[in-house]
Amino acid sequence: MEYGSIERELHVDAPPEVVFEVLSVPEHIRDWWSAETEFEPVAGTASRLTWTDKDTGQAKSTPFTVVEVDPPRRFSFRWTYEDEDEATGPGNSLLVTFELIPSGEGTTVRFSETGYRERGWEAAVLEAHYNDHRQGWDFYLPRLAGAANRLATTS
Repeated sequence: MEYGSIERELHVDAPPEVVFEVLSVPEHIRDWWSAETEFEPVAGTASRLTWTDKDTGQAKSTPFTVVEVDPPRRFSFRWTYEDEDEATGPGNSLLVTFELIPSGEGTTVRFSETGYRERGWEAAVLEAHYNDHRQGWDFYLPRLAGAANRLATTS
């Protein structure tokens, strides 16, 4: 299996402006990704994503940096880097990109997460991270669509 990138495409029954809002506003990120965060959707902004296990109360947190903000077409960020003081790039982080394409009255979302091979992880670590993220995105991306659909019907 190739562990270079995760790519998905999904249709959302909401216009690109609504999908972009759900991707880039902390209140909506909490809804679909279950992550607490505070940030401005501006390239270069750094923050943290924090998930808290409801059963144990244990929190897991990771830094991220907004890379590109082009409403309502594209939103990307780098994450999973270790050193928050170091500039993020292909060798120390993963790049998540959401490309939003109008499709009828909805949006086609092209998602990708790249940079696995560039991290320099040994094979077992690479495979474990890749599989963990693949399973995570397969769970959370449909929730993104649901959150955008709900927001579109209440707007």
